[in-house]
Amino acid sequence: MTRNAADAEDLVQETFARALAASGRFQPGTNLGAWLYRIMFNTFASDYRKRQRELLLAAGPAGHQPDPVDGRSAEDHALERAIQAEIVAAIRTLPPGYRLAVYLADVKGLGYRQIADLAGIPVGTVKSSLHRGRGQLRARLGGFRAA
Repeated sequence: MTRNAADAEDLVQETFARALAASGRFQPGTNLGAWLYRIMFNTFASDYRKRQRELLLAAGPAGHQPDPVDGRSAEDHALERAIQAEIVAAIRTLPPGYRLAVYLADVKGLGYRQIADLAGIPVGTVKSSLHRGRGQLRARLGGFRAA
């Protein structure tokens, strides 16, 4: 999940700390590995969202960061940011299951199996969530066409 050994070690340590704190809620007879994996995934997702908020705050007002000089006009940069904002807004309107599948597949580039393992759902559910989520995005973003 972290793609970094040191961060992975921190994630495992935090997972076990949270599992120990929540050990009274563990029900005997349930799958311990799945329970720990869910704690780890939730910890990872929570920390990821926190880092994203920190990056937005560090970027300054309205999340604006200076663009590198690449020869494009200011209008092109503004249009690109506006389109990205529309796409992000459309993704945020998706139901949570669809949003997670679309984000992990289309933004993070994960495969069906990886998404299924992370979310703790069957691969078939991932495929149908992606299909339905992408369909809803197409309907919401119907006015946008790739150049």
